[in-house]
Amino acid sequence: MSEIAKLVKSNSPSQSKQWLKSTEVRKLLNISPGTLQNLRINGTLRYTKIGGTMYYKSADIDSLLEGGNNA
Repeated sequence: MSEIAKLVKSNSPSQSKQWLKSTEVRKLLNISPGTLQNLRINGTLRYTKIGGTMYYKSADIDSLLEGGNNA
């Protein structure tokens, strides 16, 4: 899992952004919309909803990747 985290950090220009949209998070983690929804529902991944758009802190994504078995 740590190898994946290193690859994501080195290959993603979106990591410089503090907030990521759902589509960016899905591409970054290579997960489906349903999986992202499950991560939100079970509290694994925090989010902020503004209007109809959900935003995720890039630091939370990093923590999820470094946590290993959380996803």
